[in-house]
Amino acid sequence: MPARGHGFAVNPRAQWLVAFARRPGNFAVAMHRRQATEPVVFHTPEDRHFYGHGVYSTDGRLLYAAENAFATGEGIIGIYDASAGFRRISEFPSYGIGPHEIVLMPDGKTLCVANGGIRTHPDQGRQKLNLPTMAPSIALIETKSGTLLSSHTLTPDLHRLSLRHMAVDAAHQVWIGGQYEGDILDDVPVLARLDQDRGLVAVELEKRAATALGKYAGSVAIGNAGGTLAVSSPRSGVIVQLDTKTGKAVNLEFYPGTCGVQALRNGFVSSSETGRFGEGTHAYSWDNHIVRT
Repeated sequence: MPARGHGFAVNPRAQWLVAFARRPGNFAVAMHRRQATEPVVFHTPEDRHFYGHGVYSTDGRLLYAAENAFATGEGIIGIYDASAGFRRISEFPSYGIGPHEIVLMPDGKTLCVANGGIRTHPDQGRQKLNLPTMAPSIALIETKSGTLLSSHTLTPDLHRLSLRHMAVDAAHQVWIGGQYEGDILDDVPVLARLDQDRGLVAVELEKRAATALGKYAGSVAIGNAGGTLAVSSPRSGVIVQLDTKTGKAVNLEFYPGTCGVQALRNGFVSSSETGRFGEGTHAYSWDNHIVRT
């Protein structure tokens, strides 16, 4: 890859696995899943950059990517044709600032976008330009037309909780991990949940789990047939597993520097900045090429 990446887009019907540059990179790299084919590198337009995430359409033909129109600060969802060398064919608004992760809802027709609320500009690198006025939101967008179906925010006192990574459980609830940009002494939640009945609400964790996560959720993943949520915090080196029906913590595991989390058939696998992979209570070293999946 030309530089550091962030997130991946994968679809069983798509031939290409796509890795996106983290903010403010403007490249993405598509790698064929089954053939030893030269990777395809594609880019945003000159006045855009990627925000690290994207998602395929159900049929694997279209790729939706989170982007920044940095001249105005407007969040954009760029649309790329995966069947034509990832040619950029269209775009629509993310209806917020700083779109980060995008997930396709189970209906196959609706995008859920986590607008982190933080404005950036490539001339300032990764500097956060609007912390006092940041306004994170979750937007539900119709994929065919780009129409905003609904937009959701937390209470005003949580406007500095940047909403970042998401996962959808068996009941079609969306769990969102946050990264707090306010005072370190503030007592704030790090998780939110979007459901049909209550809208977007903060998730109050029991003290042990809340303390372990701190105010920074790195990644979230749903496993065990939609019944368990795993949340990582690289700052504290912890993975907290929650029951998605009750919101109660069922397990805590500590791995220094752990951030990446992915569901397996019967659990989760995690990765750390030191190159270690963990599955359940066992860790495996990438240096020794012992990785169990």
